[in-house]
Amino acid sequence: MKLDLSKLSGEVVYKLLFDSINEGVLIVDRNGSILFANPRSHELFGYSEGELLELKIEQLVPQSARENHARLRDDFHHSPRKRSMGAGMNLKALRKDGSLFFVEISLNHFNIDNEAFVAALITDVSVRVEQDRQIRELNADLEKKVSERTIQVRESQELYSAIARNFPNGTINVFDRDLNYVFVEGKELFQMGITSEKLIGTSYLMRLSAEIRPRIQMALMDVFEGETHDFELEYKQHYYRLTAVPLSRKNDVIDKILVVEQNITAQKMASHQLEEALKKEKALNEMKSRFVSMASHEFRTPLSTILSSVSLIEKYIENETYENTPKHVKRIKNSVKGLTDILNDFLSVDKLENQKTEVKISRFDYKIFAKEMVEDMHNMCQEGQKIDVQINGPNTVITCDLNILRNILYNLMTNAIKYSGEGQNLIYQSEISEKLLFIKIQDFGIGIPQSEQKQLFSRFFRARNATNIKGTGLGLNIVKSYLDMLGGTIEFISEEGKGTTFFVTIPVNQTQPDYE
Repeated sequence: MKLDLSKLSGEVVYKLLFDSINEGVLIVDRNGSILFANPRSHELFGYSEGELLELKIEQLVPQSARENHARLRDDFHHSPRKRSMGAGMNLKALRKDGSLFFVEISLNHFNIDNEAFVAALITDVSVRVEQDRQIRELNADLEKKVSERTIQVRESQELYSAIARNFPNGTINVFDRDLNYVFVEGKELFQMGITSEKLIGTSYLMRLSAEIRPRIQMALMDVFEGETHDFELEYKQHYYRLTAVPLSRKNDVIDKILVVEQNITAQKMASHQLEEALKKEKALNEMKSRFVSMASHEFRTPLSTILSSVSLIEKYIENETYENTPKHVKRIKNSVKGLTDILNDFLSVDKLENQKTEVKISRFDYKIFAKEMVEDMHNMCQEGQKIDVQINGPNTVITCDLNILRNILYNLMTNAIKYSGEGQNLIYQSEISEKLLFIKIQDFGIGIPQSEQKQLFSRFFRARNATNIKGTGLGLNIVKSYLDMLGGTIEFISEEGKGTTFFVTIPVNQTQPDYE
């Protein structure tokens, strides 16, 4: 069963959006009073539904920070700006039961009827803070163990041999001044099928590749002069850490050095994965901040329009004057449609990210499909706009995913209409071959600035000359994702002030499509 979102009211859309997200959302006035709190906010702070609306924001801040927080809140209203709090620091919030938890907060300001408000997006990061603490403790413990083992090796040759023989993921080595093995043990040797006896008396350098040999030789020879070296290197897609220290002296001359060689590939991979996770988390937090900013901006206008139109209709009913009622009913419907389009964009992104959208191939007449779609588009055209349609090909019956194709063309056509002026015609051309569908959609509108064209398919991207035109910045990102699913491509040419042309190519008529 398909959900018809166009039947949802603006209030329902608003509730779905803010009730379903996993972060707390608070809206606060300039006096610090909480005016709105979604269910997740009450859950985070341990309050029953509606209790937060009786509080000021400072009551959610630890007692020691309240006075300073009030001053910071006043400063923020004097110079409002988008701001993230808690990233890279241990920022705490206060629950109803008096317990504290770690948070990151994104702040966005907005105005309604000349009154200033702040929207706060609150994320509980207690688990991540605890994990960071455990990692620091583990690193400190590891460094302590390495230090203790090095001391033990120096104090007792027997204990040194026992430890070395069981040294994990590496080897412990003793070299003479010619960098020949005097001693070598470690589990790494066992994994490579090498015994320590085979290496004693042989050259360590001969086991290394020519490209890293000079660097290692220079570093180790410095250790015979009393220096200590600790460095990492990459060798055959593995990472190693070498720690080299002087070991013994004869007549004040160092004749042996200790080299601990540890395979740290697993740690490096884990570190890389952690870095990638942190980058993704940072990108997600930035996306959430941009979402709150976009939502507060894009939802404010249609909701205000709905509220004002409903108020006027009430007055018309009271005065029994109904001639202007249809105009305001139309305004309400258009506003609800705008909210529905925004919600549809977010639902499309969610389905694509979670791989909930499947390619479903069917056979249909593309020419009939295209003409029906253009007829629907005419209802969205501005005053005086027309769409010139050309569809060429010996056979217009194709196999493709009809719904995905409709979504691609809907986004491209609505953009062409939206970013063109009144009276400016649009061009929709299609060429159908045996295996490919070529589509050209051209407008003569505002165009895309040259410096910003590389970002066109990025999520939430809005060109600087389009900021006053309604939109989420998700449409072209969704188009690109859909085309990737179909194995298609999209290219464009654009000039600011002269318009934009998109060129789409989609494989069709495949019995076993590559994009399934």
